[in-house]
Amino acid sequence: MTRVATFGNYQSALLDLMSAQSRAAEAQERVSTQKNATDLTGFGRQSETLTALKGAQSRIQGFLDTSEAVSARLTTQDLALGQINDAISGAREALGNAIATDSASALMQDLEGRFQAMRGGLNMRHLGSYLFAGASTSTQPVAADSMADLAAAPDVPSLFSNDTLKTASRVAEGTTLETGFLADDVGSDVLSILRDIQTFHTTPGSGPLDGRLTAPQKAFLTTQLGRLAAAGTEVVNKMAGTGTFANQVESLTKSQEAQKTALDTLVAGRTDADMAKAITDLQLSQVAIQASAQVISQLRQVSLLNYLS
Repeated sequence: MTRVATFGNYQSALLDLMSAQSRAAEAQERVSTQKNATDLTGFGRQSETLTALKGAQSRIQGFLDTSEAVSARLTTQDLALGQINDAISGAREALGNAIATDSASALMQDLEGRFQAMRGGLNMRHLGSYLFAGASTSTQPVAADSMADLAAAPDVPSLFSNDTLKTASRVAEGTTLETGFLADDVGSDVLSILRDIQTFHTTPGSGPLDGRLTAPQKAFLTTQLGRLAAAGTEVVNKMAGTGTFANQVESLTKSQEAQKTALDTLVAGRTDADMAKAITDLQLSQVAIQASAQVISQLRQVSLLNYLS
């Protein structure tokens, strides 16, 4: 004879209800997060592969962030070098006009303005740090405020406060670019020329450079004009180098973005939930919950106590 116990029926129905509720909660989590699991434990044997993929994603994202910062810095650096080059071109034009007209009227005032533009370029900041100061990013690399300060300095190196460490950035695996320049590398030649002109201007017997030029003054300015042309060429070469670095960083960025996209696809294939299946599982589990609840409700009417009474 088979015995039918009321307690056993309730126990079985409750277990079915709890199982359905568990399946519903799991399906609801997949629907709300759109992921198959919220931690590595939920991915089981794929957790090691996902950890490796996530690590690769983090490394590439780090390189992309670095490349973005380097690109912004190179843009500012190009602006600074362009400002210095324009100032050199303006100084050459001022000297050329003075030589051509045999007149130095307003020459020194013009050169003073050009010096201020060069000083601004050499002391340009990026995100609050001096571009050409090396590692001493909080120290102004050129402290001279005027051409008179240039002439008063004991020598040209004393005009610069930068250190010797150039900015370098690791933009890819095994690729580190030294993209920065130092103020003394960029400005030594041109500030030396302006210092010599100021000294010549204030030295009795040779100066002042004002009014009609004498033959020695004209010869001196002609020499400085040639020196300025060479200094300008050096700055242009540094601008070209900045452009080369920018193109290299851009090329690396495109390659890394492609790698990141591929990695994102691989990770998504393992972690993203099949939304159609998740919604179907949620609906089925809700139906199972309703069915289990109805069974429990009906069991209240088929208790053996009802028949005994």
